[in-house]
Amino acid sequence: MTASAIEVIDVGKRYGARDAVQGVSFAVAAGELVALVGGSGSGKTTILKMLNRLVEPSRGRVLVDGCDTSAIEPVSLRRRIGYVFQSIGLFPHFTVEENIAVTPSLLGWSLERSERRVTELLELVELEPELRSRYPSELSGGQQQRVGVARALAAEPRLMLLDEPFGALDPLTRDRLQQSFAAIRTKLALTTVFVTHDMSEALALADRIAVLREGRLLQIGTPRELLTAPQSEYVERLLDTPRRNARVLDALIARGAS
Repeated sequence: MTASAIEVIDVGKRYGARDAVQGVSFAVAAGELVALVGGSGSGKTTILKMLNRLVEPSRGRVLVDGCDTSAIEPVSLRRRIGYVFQSIGLFPHFTVEENIAVTPSLLGWSLERSERRVTELLELVELEPELRSRYPSELSGGQQQRVGVARALAAEPRLMLLDEPFGALDPLTRDRLQQSFAAIRTKLALTTVFVTHDMSEALALADRIAVLREGRLLQIGTPRELLTAPQSEYVERLLDTPRRNARVLDALIARGAS
């Protein structure tokens, strides 16, 4: 059996009188992508941030490679885990190369090693070498997001956290980046937790999907398991849109073939 790279054990987060996350437990195997899906306020991003201690749990434990994260200095932990989010957060006055090399520089890498890593990552995320000297404002949204992925991979992490990374992009760019990230994840055998509100995206990318509502974990399973055996009306409703879209597409194809 594949070892768990991430274990979330009865984790909760309370803000004043409100429970944002309530007793959530799940594990992510090495090399697996688990998508966290649910509406606004379901606790997806809070759980993601508790994995690298951007948010501290009020209860429960998070283990990374078997180590309790509460015993790991937060900055050290974050340097071991890649993080990509929707707003990208590139440093506007840094070039592409400088943005990607931020963490290697903090880790004391030599200039030669950092430059070599930037070259490798630009190729990996399919960006032209000449872009390394440009600033974020000179890039398209899709290019900026690719730089964000490259920056998250710069220190060679085995774990990746992604918070709605493609949500602000147009559909064509989003589709290309989804395919590109899927290829990168497979090539590097990355363990990934991916937050999205889009069930279609989760079905396309994830090995397993965790459905959250009001801070509780309703169901976790493979895309096939959720599609064939949803365990609640809420999970069923989340699946309505991708099912409906699939039926429309099938009808259009059948109409064109007739």
